[in-house]
Amino acid sequence: MSELSITTSLVQGKIAVTILHLNGHLHGNTEHQLLDHARQVREDGANHLLLDLSGLEVLSSAGLRAIQNIFKLFTPPADIEIIRQHGAEPYKSPYFKLLCPNPQIYYVLNITGFMQNLLIYHDSDEAVKSFSS
Repeated sequence: MSELSITTSLVQGKIAVTILHLNGHLHGNTEHQLLDHARQVREDGANHLLLDLSGLEVLSSAGLRAIQNIFKLFTPPADIEIIRQHGAEPYKSPYFKLLCPNPQIYYVLNITGFMQNLLIYHDSDEAVKSFSS
């Protein structure tokens, strides 16, 4: 079973964007590693997070739970309340986005409804620029 490795980079433009690059498997044994990493970058002042899934090989239900928790961590409470009140209207997070999932992981994100609230990009420059628009 493969472990999960996480590296962090920061792109400074109009808005600073923190990128977490994931490699390996995101499942029950590694979800807390990702959550701890995301909490730390948030505590360090990150407001905009891009999760690079290009090196992710496996995404389990526990991994989906980790992504959902990161969404909540980076989405202001007022925005979460708007989502709860207007659940039928799509909400795309301007604070947390995904990058380059492989076709299998893209499929999982799609069928589980994650694409309703998260923008997914296949080009890192385009993804980073999207935070300032």
